[in-house]
Amino acid sequence: MSAQNSDSPHWFTKHAVDAAIKIAVIFMVVIWCFEIIKPFIMPIVWGGIIAITLFPLVAKLSKKSGLSLGRSSALVTVLSLALLLIPAFLFSGALVSGTQDFIGEIQEGTFVIPPPKESVADLPLIGDKLYSFWDKSSTNLDNVIKTYREEIKSFAAKGAAALGGFGMTILQFVISIIIGGVFITNTKGASEVCHKVAIRLAGSYGAEFSALSVATVRSVVQGVIGVAFIQSILSGIGMGLVGVPATGIWMLAVLILAIVQLPPILVLAPIIAYVFSVESSSVAIMFMVWAILVSASDAFLKPMLMGRGVDIPMLVILLGAIGGMMMSGIVGLFVGAVVMGLGYKLFIAWIDNEPSTVSEDAPEL
Repeated sequence: MSAQNSDSPHWFTKHAVDAAIKIAVIFMVVIWCFEIIKPFIMPIVWGGIIAITLFPLVAKLSKKSGLSLGRSSALVTVLSLALLLIPAFLFSGALVSGTQDFIGEIQEGTFVIPPPKESVADLPLIGDKLYSFWDKSSTNLDNVIKTYREEIKSFAAKGAAALGGFGMTILQFVISIIIGGVFITNTKGASEVCHKVAIRLAGSYGAEFSALSVATVRSVVQGVIGVAFIQSILSGIGMGLVGVPATGIWMLAVLILAIVQLPPILVLAPIIAYVFSVESSSVAIMFMVWAILVSASDAFLKPMLMGRGVDIPMLVILLGAIGGMMMSGIVGLFVGAVVMGLGYKLFIAWIDNEPSTVSEDAPEL
């Protein structure tokens, strides 16, 4: 009798509808949870990347100082926030005060632009136009402002929007660093969860992929983002010593170019031309040599900082950085490069389908 009931159309329809309703409810809950957590996905991912990168430092500090892992994590988190927030506050304060002084000098008529040197006109492609515009600005600034009033307003609006975006980026970094600190404090639990998820998704290859993920994240952060930061700081030191205006903005441009694997000389070359036009030849030549060395420094910095066996093709990093920036701004620039590098290594490991000698234990962050 039960066999007849189980084979009947009514029984099949009842259970099919019941299963469909359950699946729909589960699907709705998953989508709902995703929509709730969606604004935090990027900070959480970046927080995980920060945790993986900083865990060796925190562990070493805990071992040498005798502090618990939680206290060492809190100390490193506070130091990281200070390294982020102090320069950001100084930069934003200098930008605001500089803008106010600039506007005040223009309104009072005391702002003076020095005349260009004759060598400016000799610059290739843009020399004549640049010299003409510079000369007009130095002799009759009011007329130039009236002529390009609409362009100046548009530029000012874009600058204000960029400043607001900069503030949101700093906020995202702050949240990510705090999340990273929480992950490090709960290293054992986070590692076990990641390990179980990897095993659930990849079966017997889960432990290998989990360990490979940790190695790849550290490699990309150190070899790509770390080198980019070093090049940005070194270029900023050189520009600061020769008095290049808006050094912070140029440092940011160098950082972005270096992350997307383009040579920083693309930014530094126009600055070299500027230094030649306003400084003595000896100073300009020294700055040019410094800029060339900074641009070429990745040739020996990357082999020092990137782990062996986890080299990522430039195109992968480029696509990840640009795509991430288009999706989530400056934070996406960092996260996209790392996630694409990780995805590439996991894809290659999946294609090769050869498990390496990796410990079956859950890898630590």
